[in-house]
Amino acid sequence: MGAGINCDDVVEQPEQAFGFCWRSFELPENVAMHPDILAAKNLALPIVIDLGATFLFSITGAMVAIRRHYDPIGLFVLALACGLGGGLLRDGVFIQTGPPAAMRNGAYIIMVAAGSIAAVLFFPHVERLSKPFLMIDALGTAAYGVVGASKAAEAGLAIPACIFVGVVNAVGSGLIRDVLVREEPLLFKPGQFYVIASVLGVTEFMLLTTYGHAEVVTAAISAMAITFVFRLLAILFDWRTRPIMRPPPNDVP
Repeated sequence: MGAGINCDDVVEQPEQAFGFCWRSFELPENVAMHPDILAAKNLALPIVIDLGATFLFSITGAMVAIRRHYDPIGLFVLALACGLGGGLLRDGVFIQTGPPAAMRNGAYIIMVAAGSIAAVLFFPHVERLSKPFLMIDALGTAAYGVVGASKAAEAGLAIPACIFVGVVNAVGSGLIRDVLVREEPLLFKPGQFYVIASVLGVTEFMLLTTYGHAEVVTAAISAMAITFVFRLLAILFDWRTRPIMRPPPNDVP
């Protein structure tokens, strides 16, 4: 067939036949890709914060199931979606460093079961305890936002991405819950600064840990306090966002 590349050479010694191509595309050592500077173990938060948020959000999911007269299986599934939904979105979609934390540690499922039982026990008092439960929801939102941002930073994501993942972690569970029960997600409707409170807390956490060099637990407590207090003030004083365009007066929802 004339002068050319011998088939045996291609099979047995491909580096000789195509070495010029590989060397052409080989990156110099000084420009190789490295993880983001935020990928540091000292940004890890105590797991008790994550487990506490899971427990609190499981209660809110179970309460919705009870109000809708679900059976025990439906109650547990909705509590599971609400308690773990935000974390599963965080680990499975954005971080992707292995199996989600909830699948590697059985304590998360235990927290969901405990939250379901607590909701069943305290449901008869829900009217009398409505404000405390709103406070629990606000505290859970604050905790989950900080946990999400911390895990995203450990994975090496950029600061804006860490803030985004933290907010998704905080509000994602509620979004999944509303979709499962076929309600318009609270996230999309004018309301009491639900997302804004989370953005403020998560942003403060990232700024303190990145530029303020604050100790991670101190920064987390401070950020959770900002989210919790802002959300609580919005509930007490009925601060609300407004729609971009108001519907016509004769528009029936």
